[in-house]
Amino acid sequence: MRRRRGVMRVTLKDIATRAGYTANTVSRALKDKEDIGAETRKSIQKIAREMGYISDSVAASLRTGQTSTIAVVLGDISNPHFAIIAREIELSARKHHYSTIILNSDEDAEIESEALHSALSRKVDGIIICPTQSNRDNLEFLRRQQVPFVLIGRHFPGAEVESVVCDDFKGGKLAAEHLLARHHRRILFLNGPSHISSAIERVAGYRAALTQAGVPCDPRLEWEIPIVAGDCRHVIYRVLDEGVDFTAIIAFSDLIAWEAMYALQKRGLENPRDYAIVGFDNIQSKFFFPFPLTSVGTSRTTMARRAFHQLLQQLNNETEPKVWRTVLDTKLVVRESSSTAAPSVRESNRSHLPSGPAEPAWKA
Repeated sequence: MRRRRGVMRVTLKDIATRAGYTANTVSRALKDKEDIGAETRKSIQKIAREMGYISDSVAASLRTGQTSTIAVVLGDISNPHFAIIAREIELSARKHHYSTIILNSDEDAEIESEALHSALSRKVDGIIICPTQSNRDNLEFLRRQQVPFVLIGRHFPGAEVESVVCDDFKGGKLAAEHLLARHHRRILFLNGPSHISSAIERVAGYRAALTQAGVPCDPRLEWEIPIVAGDCRHVIYRVLDEGVDFTAIIAFSDLIAWEAMYALQKRGLENPRDYAIVGFDNIQSKFFFPFPLTSVGTSRTTMARRAFHQLLQQLNNETEPKVWRTVLDTKLVVRESSSTAAPSVRESNRSHLPSGPAEPAWKA
């Protein structure tokens, strides 16, 4: 055993002596290498656990130049959509003996830059990132570092960068077509910032559906919403106070949809009685909330696994032809929140409501 900071640490040699194998065999068994028989691996791993063996990842990284660690940089980890993605990436990485570091950008380019520097200072082998996209500075920084990376959820048009995204245009079109089929013509679109690729494509799909249905696209019904948790309700109050008439809502995310429902309830509007609403991300495929929200989504498990697989190909220097943008299909999951059909004749559903000040900001 080796003493370190007053603690006796179990070494590979100690395990080899107990198990009756060479230190090299023990090392490969602990790394789960397939050239060591399955029963031998299990036996050695059991002995290592019993002896309290802890691998020295720092020493290993110095020998190999690799840390077996990847960084995952996401916009808002408090959003269940991102939490699900982080978990699925972590599960995929673990199966290939990689650890993950989760970093939050708060949808801010400067914080994203700090997160990338932090990840690289830890010598991560690769990065999966949902980019903030307010500019391309961080993208170019990553390229200069020559670290393997994959974008998830968003892409940069025209850039030869690997990304895994969902079909956002189709998603926006599906949401609008669903509400149009229920005779809604005044559909409020609470979109994300216009520099985000998914926001651009979702609103394009929404507009395409309106045009095909012969419904004019009204710019007064398109609003940009802050997409970090807790920031959107003030925009909802502005929409109401400015008297924007609508009977249905499409929200950039489920989180925004639920915040919109909260704000509208504060002004006396109930769902589905007074309006229909559709979100994005289909969070309720994993969580059972008491708000049955119709939502557009794709398989986050597939998205996470595909993104990690593409990163792993880069890490292994595989030379398969690159697919710069992998687009996953989207589907609409209909729940109670969009059950209200628009009446053929209806007064503004806000004409009888007081405007009044917004409630105080939420406390953490």
